[in-house]
Amino acid sequence: MSEKITDSNFNDVIAQNALAVIEFGATWCGPCRMMAPIIDELATAYAGKAFIGNADVEECPDATELYAIRSVPTILFFKNGELLPDKFVGATQKKVLEDKINSLV
Repeated sequence: MSEKITDSNFNDVIAQNALAVIEFGATWCGPCRMMAPIIDELATAYAGKAFIGNADVEECPDATELYAIRSVPTILFFKNGELLPDKFVGATQKKVLEDKINSLV
């Protein structure tokens, strides 16, 4: 199951994991609800290899603003504490995410 990220633990998550995949979403967002089981499955499948979690934009406003999240869901990738240029905006297929994560681990 994916972990919930808040403004208070966001920087620690990024700093403490070689690869962090963060899905920014919201409870009122239909595509985000579609992505939730995929994010949970990936978090389980990549446990120990990558941190995969979700940040609710309403509960994580500082990070949402810092990374200019304008649409949800948005998935960002951080490697060794650095934001990678690749991101996914909108609902994304599990296979596409798996391929991206596999290229980064």
